[in-house]
Amino acid sequence: MKTIQLQEDIRDINLNYLMLAQQMIQENKAEAIFRLGISQDMVDMLANLAPTQIIKMAASNMLLCRFRFDEQLLLNMVTDYNHDRLMSQAHAAILMSAQPVEALA
Repeated sequence: MKTIQLQEDIRDINLNYLMLAQQMIQENKAEAIFRLGISQDMVDMLANLAPTQIIKMAASNMLLCRFRFDEQLLLNMVTDYNHDRLMSQAHAAILMSAQPVEALA
């Protein structure tokens, strides 16, 4: 994959992530904090971003979102749902809710 294409793909992911995050925050802040795994301070900051600021942030060459399944157990719960998918996802959500949210660096 060429560097330019990679940077464009990262920008697209970042833009979609930021727009989705703002939409989630507008609809339900508490749920957005849980689903995005970010702090109240970060939610407040994202909610107040202007469209030009979102575009500038999205243009970063680094992904703004991160992979939250740091533990093999959680990853297995989400991917190996042979018998009861709903129960497996609910259990994973319970375990994720016990993890601390990301703070501003």
